[in-house]
Amino acid sequence: MKNELLDIVCKTSFKFSEEPTFKLASGKMSHFYVNCKPTTLSPRGMYLVGNLVFDAVKDLDITGIGGLTFGADPIAVATSFASELGGKPIKAFSIRKELKDHGIINWVEGDMAKGEKVVIIDDVITTGGSTIKAIERARVQGLEVVRVITLIDRQEGGLENVQEYVDDVRSIITRDDLMKHLGVSL
Repeated sequence: MKNELLDIVCKTSFKFSEEPTFKLASGKMSHFYVNCKPTTLSPRGMYLVGNLVFDAVKDLDITGIGGLTFGADPIAVATSFASELGGKPIKAFSIRKELKDHGIINWVEGDMAKGEKVVIIDDVITTGGSTIKAIERARVQGLEVVRVITLIDRQEGGLENVQEYVDDVRSIITRDDLMKHLGVSL
């Protein structure tokens, strides 16, 4: 499944240039850019991502999986669906970027309760800033974060930064995996 997912990511979500032409959220210029949405929102991509992430969490005693909206949302939903099919249901949840100013004011949207054990997910990790924000907001809502999984690790220190908040941090695909799959190097 990982090889098939690499094929899809390389075709629809990964852009590479010999010169650093892609501007990242940090303002830094990069040789490559990854937008996971074309992959995670496609039927086959969603199937593969859901199954691969479920495989990476099914050993845990957790009740929920989610992360910062919007990047984590399709991954959480796909994983939750795969978990039901796999006989070990895990609820999906979403973490807001901004608190709403009306109704019930929560960072976490979904059927989650204080004290539940969860996995935080992200689509792409560079420095880990948005993943750390998701961890902090989940904890504010009383959730216990036991693992972090990112679909793609750009291998720019993000996993190490996140490990300061959660010991167990993993990726499904790394920058090296993508570069090897494409037969290119930096």
